[in-house]
Amino acid sequence: MTAHDSVGRLGDDDHPAYTMGRAAEMLGTTQGFLRAIGDHRLITPLRSEGGHRRSSRYQLRVAARARGLVDQGTPVEAACRIVILEDRLEAAHRISAEHRRAAGSANPPAAA
Repeated sequence: MTAHDSVGRLGDDDHPAYTMGRAAEMLGTTQGFLRAIGDHRLITPLRSEGGHRRSSRYQLRVAARARGLVDQGTPVEAACRIVILEDRLEAAHRISAEHRRAAGSANPPAAA
C-alpha cells in the first residue's frame, strides 16, 4: 500500500488504523479488555503483517458500547452478547423496513 492509498483510507470506518495500545488509550480502557471482547467475538481486529492486532473506527465504536455496559456493572461476556443482539435487532428492523418499502412500491394504492 502506498502513502497515497493510506491517506485515501483515512475516512474509511473499516480500515484497521489503530494499534491495540492506541485503541485502549482512546477508549480509556486496557488492552486486556480489548482482548476479552475479541475472545467473546464482539470485534475481530485484523492482524498486521507482524501479527499485531489493529482495529478500525467502527470496531472502536462497538468496543465503546460494550465498555459502557461493563462500566455499569454488566459482565464482559454479557455486555458483548447485548451489543451483538442489539446490532442484529437493528439490522432486522432495517431489512423489514426495506421490505415494506419495496412491497409498497410494487403495489401502489388504487386510484379513487
